[in-house]
Amino acid sequence: MNGADRRDGDNYRVLPEEIERFARDGYVHLPGVLDEVEVAGIEAVYERFLRREIEVPGRDFCDMSGDYRRDAADYSIVNVMLPRRYFPAWQGNIYERRAASIAAQLQGEGLVIDYDQLLAKRPGRDDAVFPWHQDMAYWLATPDPRTATCWLAIDDSTVANGCMRFVAGSHREPELRRHRPVTGDRDDSHALVAEVDEEHDPIRVVPIRRGDVTVHNERVVHGSGGNTSTDWRRAYVVAFRSRATVDAERRRGFTHSHNDAPEVLDSVGFAATNPPPERRETP
Repeated sequence: MNGADRRDGDNYRVLPEEIERFARDGYVHLPGVLDEVEVAGIEAVYERFLRREIEVPGRDFCDMSGDYRRDAADYSIVNVMLPRRYFPAWQGNIYERRAASIAAQLQGEGLVIDYDQLLAKRPGRDDAVFPWHQDMAYWLATPDPRTATCWLAIDDSTVANGCMRFVAGSHREPELRRHRPVTGDRDDSHALVAEVDEEHDPIRVVPIRRGDVTVHNERVVHGSGGNTSTDWRRAYVVAFRSRATVDAERRRGFTHSHNDAPEVLDSVGFAATNPPPERRETP
């Protein structure tokens, strides 16, 4: 059964075995969530962000593989946080609507969009690596952490250009894995890296086609490799979380923007237990 058989207006039918796979592995690959015409419409706006025709302020346009001081022309992973905030006409697009139906099937009712994100790996950049991490290491812990993060391939996502990879079943471990800042200082770069044993952990590499989607939960360990190909690898992320969690985040002032107040960013996830040196209390 291909994607065309499963698309129906704003809905996409997730199969029972895919729901089971998501629960078991912490992620699932869904083929053909968008057709070619739908992807092309998304792509046209995406390219406007990459060309800087749509203004994205401050650190919400950054390089997820390097520090905030790198020149934009040299970014290896162009990261655009909250594109629907900066281009409101994108709100309610076909991808958001169809992803909402997927999220409800995988994680139940009561989920809403928490944030969106664009991640574009520049060609020929072996340093365009998104380090291993668990999303909860970045986020506020809440009683209802249900999450369905949908990752749409704008291009065929391959091993060569840095497709997604997962540590299958790692969401069932009792504690989050140990994380550390990639650069040693989160004021230089937002990215964290988790401890992964690449020889023994059950790593699954997941190449997918243009228009396909992977969906992962809040605790599964995931990341992606560099782009050694001659083409861009562009992805569009929309994350759905429980309404109670999103409300709690917003009350805290946490919006997933890299421009959120430093004291807010220091109060969630890894930073909550590992504050920057100048904020640590002296004994």
